[in-house]
Amino acid sequence: MGNGGMGAVVCIRPDAVQIHFGHNSVWDIRVFEPSMKDLRTFGEVFAKVQAVDDKIRPSDDPWCKDYIHVCRDGYARPYPRPMPCGTLILGFDRREAEALGYRLDIATGTCEVYFLIGGRRRTLQVVVDMQQDHLWLRMLDQAGKAAPAPFNRVRLLPDPETPRDLPPFSPCNNESAGVLGFRQVTSHLPPPPEGSTPPYAASHPKDRAFRLSVRVPGRLSKKGYLNGHGTWLDMGPLECVLEGAAPFVVVAKLDQGLASDLPDAPADLPQPDWASFESAAGATVESWREYWAKSAVSLGDPLLEEVWYRNLYFLNCSARAGVTCPGLFANWSFRSIGAAWHGDYHMNYNTQQPFWVTFSSNHLDKHLPYVDLVDHLLPVSQAWARDYYGLRGAFFPHSAYPVEMNVMPYPVPTWGWEVCETPWTVQSLWWHWLYSQDKDFLARRAFEPIRQAVLFLVDYMMRPEARGPQWGDDRYHIFPTVPPELYGLSEGLKFNRDCLADLTLTKFVFRAFLDACRILGCQQEQQELAGKVQAILDRFPPYPTADSPRGKVFVSAPGETCEMVYNYPVSVMTVFPGEEHGLDSPPDQLALAANSYRQQQNEGGNDLVALNLPAARLGMLDLERFKRQIRYCMLPNGTCTDLAMQAHGRYYDTNHFDFMAPMGVWFENFALPVVVNECLMQSYNGTIRLFPNWPMEQRAAFQTLRAVGAFLVSAACADGAVQWVEVHSEAGGLLRVVNPWPAAVRCVIDGKATVCEGAVLQVQTSPGQTVRFTKA
Repeated sequence: MGNGGMGAVVCIRPDAVQIHFGHNSVWDIRVFEPSMKDLRTFGEVFAKVQAVDDKIRPSDDPWCKDYIHVCRDGYARPYPRPMPCGTLILGFDRREAEALGYRLDIATGTCEVYFLIGGRRRTLQVVVDMQQDHLWLRMLDQAGKAAPAPFNRVRLLPDPETPRDLPPFSPCNNESAGVLGFRQVTSHLPPPPEGSTPPYAASHPKDRAFRLSVRVPGRLSKKGYLNGHGTWLDMGPLECVLEGAAPFVVVAKLDQGLASDLPDAPADLPQPDWASFESAAGATVESWREYWAKSAVSLGDPLLEEVWYRNLYFLNCSARAGVTCPGLFANWSFRSIGAAWHGDYHMNYNTQQPFWVTFSSNHLDKHLPYVDLVDHLLPVSQAWARDYYGLRGAFFPHSAYPVEMNVMPYPVPTWGWEVCETPWTVQSLWWHWLYSQDKDFLARRAFEPIRQAVLFLVDYMMRPEARGPQWGDDRYHIFPTVPPELYGLSEGLKFNRDCLADLTLTKFVFRAFLDACRILGCQQEQQELAGKVQAILDRFPPYPTADSPRGKVFVSAPGETCEMVYNYPVSVMTVFPGEEHGLDSPPDQLALAANSYRQQQNEGGNDLVALNLPAARLGMLDLERFKRQIRYCMLPNGTCTDLAMQAHGRYYDTNHFDFMAPMGVWFENFALPVVVNECLMQSYNGTIRLFPNWPMEQRAAFQTLRAVGAFLVSAACADGAVQWVEVHSEAGGLLRVVNPWPAAVRCVIDGKATVCEGAVLQVQTSPGQTVRFTKA
């Protein structure tokens, strides 16, 4: 459960209900950064790498090995990371009550936990306030009336793995008012040397804190209990007995912010009564109703329909405008769950992927946390381009944190040299414009980050090392670079130039920049940069290819074998996210992309969305096989984890293929509905194509999926044919729809019917106009 900021995990155990809390904005914010004097400039490192014998990998060279160790030192620390915010435990006597199970209603965001008490069924309802970081609980009898609860104790448990070098938590109780709480400071400064006193950092003006509190009806009191040795023990400071048998309503609250703004005192919680619960629950139901009204699907395939709705439910729980962008595991964490790879931002697909679904699913506001993240990363990315590369613009990082950074967190000349991450970081800003036609957004939020990325890419490709007689051509090359988490630095840097990921994403962003200049009317102001962009596009490197048993295919880097097992499905990146190839491509290019999909091998863990989405774009996705992969990855709570798919890449027969499953809830896989959307409707090139990867004999309908051009599209198919199409134009403009019927089409606009013909139906629309197509 969650509201886009606060996350809550409801767990049922035989003697208690426990709820783990987390928050996108609550992190262990400490960061250890090497100084730039400890790091060498790109020019210095590149010279050392080029001097290595081309028969060995640079990482095996003594100097390079030592330098890589220096670069990894900061990332090797256990912080920053998401900070679990503690657990609420409501215990009961198993002799008096039995927990039967639970049900989550994703339509209303309500969780119900079922009990058997005295032979009668009772229900505990759990609701998360979608605007405030509050969680509400109440107990109902079989008639849905207020009822006492079986709970005999309440406890707040600070996370058991809170680092010992942070200040200890402080209780914030008011037992006479039924309030338990604790406050935890997350220090800005890294810990002092081992053995120092105190064992945690001194206070700092940038320290942050959170406070988890719970309020129950009536008073709280203490009571002893027996341990396994028969010894009576006292309850701790955050555990109490619930007194009285009043109707059970409880509210929990999670506060967070600067430590100086969050007092070490009991929280101000609302009165936990029936009316307050009703008010909070009613607002939550209305919030979910508005969310689900944005778009909908009705599919003849129950699993794909469930996957579509369930993952959009989780997206709404984990991301919200104005709240810190979720990391790898969103706002759910407990102990070490959610801490792998710091739970941070990986900018070579992991961070971008969950936001792919926001566009076609018509949830543009869910993209805004990512836009804020780009703003957060821009200053350090500009500094890195200037201080490390000696170039203009911004070089965006491989890994990053939502905390104050002065140096790239992972400046290692392997994944840290992935050039593709710079255009990839800013790509979705252009998509936001394409799908919204919001010119103000383009001018205020998108253009400058895109321009900064383009500045760096232009300067990088125009360096003497990237162009000249040594290349034997007149092209501008991307060198050195690294394919997404593949090879690192190879012998003689043979696989470290003109990688497919870099080329297709750079071309995408270059073209976006030129179009943005035209749309915003700043061609004159950007003439110098635009001229260089065009010069590079005119002499752009060819995409690397290889011959395979299935024909010519794309590969990740020039000279690579077609049998490489990829970490990320790089060979289909020109289809997506590059958006250069698809069903409208010339036959030879379509065949090349299709061969690349058939030939590719992927180790898994990064392909549940990223491989199946390009397949849908090509009209080649086997839906039954896709569903089998979903079932393979699906956990009991309905989320899909990352699982390995094959050995002989970076994995071996001795690896556990589910090693990523216990790490947490993988935020990236909430993008699964976008694969379904692309099967139902495509619009990436400005022309709407209906049901391009759907079996037409199977029923399907969708409502207000968003298309490029700010068109909201609804349609249905059954019995082998499209039944109807309706398009609402938000911004006006030329509507283009691939004719889904072999003959003339009846087109109704503003109540007036006309007949349209041709392979592509074209209608000039006005803002707010709706166009309906049916077979004539």
